[in-house]
Amino acid sequence: MVLTVPFADSNMPENKPTPPKPVDQLTPAAARLEHEALAREIAQHDRRYYEDDAPSVSDAEYDALRLRYEALEAQFPELKSTESLTRKVGSKPSEKFSKIRHRAPMLSLANAFADEEVEEFVERIRRFLQIKADAPVIFTAEPKIDGLSLSLRYEHGRLVSAATRGDGSVGEDVTANARTVGDIPQKLTGKDFPEILEVRGEVYLSHADFAAINERQAAAGKQLFANPRNAAAGSLRQLDPAITASRPLHFFAYGWGEISEMPADTQSGMIDAFRRFGFIINPLTRRCSTVAELLEHYRTIETNRANLGYDIDGVVYKVDDLNLQSRLGFVSRSPRWALAHKFPAQQATTILDAIEINVGRTGSLNPLARLRPITVGGVVVSNATLHNEDYIRGIGGNGEKIRNGVDIRVGDTVIIQRAGDVIPKVLDVVLEKRPADAKPYLFPSNCPACGSHAVREQNPRTGKEDSVRRCTGGLICPAQARERLKHFVSRNAFDIEGLGEQRIEELYADGTIRRPQDIFTLEARNAGKLQRLENREGWGATSVKNLFAAIEARRNIALNRFVYALGIPHVGDTSAKLLARHFGTFEAIQEAAKAAADPESDAHAELTSIGGIGSVVADAIVEFFKEQHNEEMLDALLAQVHVEPVEATVSDSPVAGKTVVFTGALEQMTREEAKAMAERLGAKVAGSVSKKTDIVVAGPGAGSKLNKAKEFDVQVMDEDGWFVLVGRN
Repeated sequence: MVLTVPFADSNMPENKPTPPKPVDQLTPAAARLEHEALAREIAQHDRRYYEDDAPSVSDAEYDALRLRYEALEAQFPELKSTESLTRKVGSKPSEKFSKIRHRAPMLSLANAFADEEVEEFVERIRRFLQIKADAPVIFTAEPKIDGLSLSLRYEHGRLVSAATRGDGSVGEDVTANARTVGDIPQKLTGKDFPEILEVRGEVYLSHADFAAINERQAAAGKQLFANPRNAAAGSLRQLDPAITASRPLHFFAYGWGEISEMPADTQSGMIDAFRRFGFIINPLTRRCSTVAELLEHYRTIETNRANLGYDIDGVVYKVDDLNLQSRLGFVSRSPRWALAHKFPAQQATTILDAIEINVGRTGSLNPLARLRPITVGGVVVSNATLHNEDYIRGIGGNGEKIRNGVDIRVGDTVIIQRAGDVIPKVLDVVLEKRPADAKPYLFPSNCPACGSHAVREQNPRTGKEDSVRRCTGGLICPAQARERLKHFVSRNAFDIEGLGEQRIEELYADGTIRRPQDIFTLEARNAGKLQRLENREGWGATSVKNLFAAIEARRNIALNRFVYALGIPHVGDTSAKLLARHFGTFEAIQEAAKAAADPESDAHAELTSIGGIGSVVADAIVEFFKEQHNEEMLDALLAQVHVEPVEATVSDSPVAGKTVVFTGALEQMTREEAKAMAERLGAKVAGSVSKKTDIVVAGPGAGSKLNKAKEFDVQVMDEDGWFVLVGRN
């Protein structure tokens, strides 16, 4: 099989690059800018992993982003909000399935990649529990299955529902599909099972079954799955259970959610109980009492990894005593009592045959390495990311040398790494094997798709040159236009079934769809054509009818989805929700964006005061609405679709529609609880004070925001006053 990898717009230099500035040396403004950028990048990776089943960065790279994000919030608590990614797990469930709310959240695990981190994990537990060094602490150690998390709910011994992780709180209802998996019992065995039991585990495919599925995919002319994890996730999330039934999925049980009565008081005892109830338990699960035993079992599993017949990406350690687990509790989105010890990256050496440039939705020129196919960790790799032109030249994100300053050239023998078992990247060059005629790669200064000039813009705030070169052609660039159309119909945007990437490519190429508004006139235009869609190769009357029905169903769309679909740079799914919640209507967003063109205006201050919307996002919104061609597109599009406004949650609340700022050290509620309460009551919560702020709730230690409130004559109250105002005293 061949793994085709999308470009990952990141800058990951090797050979110990200059680390980012310590968070305690950052100014609040710099911290907010970095926090916003990290939030967008992490949310994008979450979507690719949990929703699209197509991760684009390694676990180590993802964890580094998360750790930096959490460090920023620890140093600058004002950055935390109810939208903070440290309070989220996974990604939102697909709209294609009905939803199931988890009675107990499905959390993720903290990761470790070095032995020293495992030692620190054990010491941290001892310190927290005040357990002496010579007192034993028992752990379980089990393989970390690389599959799809699933929660199974049994009532009186019978399976009643099955749900994916989703965002950790709400998952997709895949009950009908789960019933087709042979390892999942429809009825529990034995007599001592609880009346209510939620068993959690991992759905996966064996290597042999994965190969057989891809053989069938190839024979049918369908796209191959990149790896067993993606195939298992795609198989379980089928709308037709018959397709799931045709694929031999397996299930290992290892955890639980809601239980009416605990059948054991240890992790290992619970695993034994699951076995009695009829579940398959991983036979490599062991109890260990020292760090040395944990690491020894890790080495044993790593050594035998290739012979298991299924994919694993590490070993999970858990405190065995459930009472100690309860005392340890949770931090952020992970339990304190568990740790995933990941395996190191896998590498191989091959030849770089070509460097190609793909143009992204925002005009980014993305370099892609075309490789002589090579097997890395059981997957045939033919493409790998090269990040950006500086990475090719041997320069890191801070201007430092990477790979000792060695550039990457066509014809080079290169080392490829699949870090985290997911995405390949060109790690290094075997310089002694470089051909004598190999020439430095000349990165294009013109867009390969439209010929427009491609530039590296300078950030006016930092004074630094952008690491990405971008096409200046805008919508006249066919590559950008196609990518924007694909984004417009994507899952978190208009989500039009039957109008995927291949269809967009085809319909764009022949001029049928060139702009978003063309989608909604497609049926009328098709009726007047001699060469109708249904008469084309690969189409049919049923598929065309279904497509038109799917388009018609999207003529009414939620405000946040509409904003996200526009593809405004830096405005992701989370930012779109924040804008929708704050302004309520698309007209209000338009009006605010136009008025905010003056950086000294109240409108600009209001836009940047929205928690999670900083100056970078605000400037991008302003620039988008400045463009005449965007205004023309919006006029035509809004003539075809209705954008549903966001209604206040509590219309009769005394703070409904008002803008509230919380500042200082709140004593009766956390900042997140305060924001959640205000939003439930219909208020808008801002991160800074402006002339449009209605109320400032100030706790002890309130500083500049309180001073600004007095300057603007904004109503100020303490927490007690807030509770009296909202009727919660």
